[in-house]
Amino acid sequence: MAGFENQLVLIFLLVIPILFYVYRKILVKKKKAAIQFSNLSYIKSTIGNKKYSKRDSFLFYISIVVVMFMIIGFADPHIPLEQTKEGVNVVLVIDVSGSMQANDYPPSRLESAKNSAEILINSLQPKDNVGIVTFETGATTAAYLSPYKDKVIEKLRDISPHDGKTAIGDGLSLGIDMATSVPNKKKVVILLSDGVNNAGVITPGEAVVFAKSNNIQVYTVGLGSKEKVVLGYDYFGHPQFAELDETTLKGIAEQSGGKYFKSVDSNTLDNVYKNISQDIKREKEETSIKDWFFAIALGLFFLQLYIRYGKGRIIQ
Repeated sequence: MAGFENQLVLIFLLVIPILFYVYRKILVKKKKAAIQFSNLSYIKSTIGNKKYSKRDSFLFYISIVVVMFMIIGFADPHIPLEQTKEGVNVVLVIDVSGSMQANDYPPSRLESAKNSAEILINSLQPKDNVGIVTFETGATTAAYLSPYKDKVIEKLRDISPHDGKTAIGDGLSLGIDMATSVPNKKKVVILLSDGVNNAGVITPGEAVVFAKSNNIQVYTVGLGSKEKVVLGYDYFGHPQFAELDETTLKGIAEQSGGKYFKSVDSNTLDNVYKNISQDIKREKEETSIKDWFFAIALGLFFLQLYIRYGKGRIIQ
């Protein structure tokens, strides 16, 4: 909403009706004084020349408007404009646990996730910052929050899979911490995982509380397939399947004000990241427009000078 930085200054606008009152009193007094003189030419110049009378009134009104715009300018008015100055902090939190080596997303889930993440990074605006956190049994920083997208993409391409478990809470917490490292920006975390939280020291629920306390939206992406994917076999020869905990991912997104997306193949994963990029809304910020009012006031002031002294006029 529009507003003023210094609202008390607006009190001086009360001077405007007082000036109008004084001006009217002066006109009445001037006319009465003119009638007391027998000089006919003086009377005509005072009350009979409508051209000069209208001109004087017009100049007075311009002066009033100049004063009014100056007062409003000093009150420092603000209006909400689309946020282009500050940008958005976007942190990608990517699962690199053992299940991300599955090849149902050719050449692997992780490589497919990296390719799709690159699409999102390239779609961000110049003043947006982006960083990357990876997690498995624990969490680590892969690329610090930066406006240099090409450098972050280089770090993204260097990410390799691990054989650890899945610490969703740790990864999300580190991502939230990174998102807050550059202040005065809207903060968004995008979490991708294909498994169940089974490691780490921070639970997903605790990480969500951390996100909400920092006003951070978390978008979650569940990576899976239409068919069950075998990751390996246990000691007894039983197949071990990749499991996706959609309930946890949906809860994280809903509680933090984000959205949950389900991916079943490389194409849908690409579309998911494109949708997230389009869904990130730039917050409107209060932008000062006091210079507009000062500029208008200055323009009217020069207009008054031109009317008063221009066109060959030396003196009023």
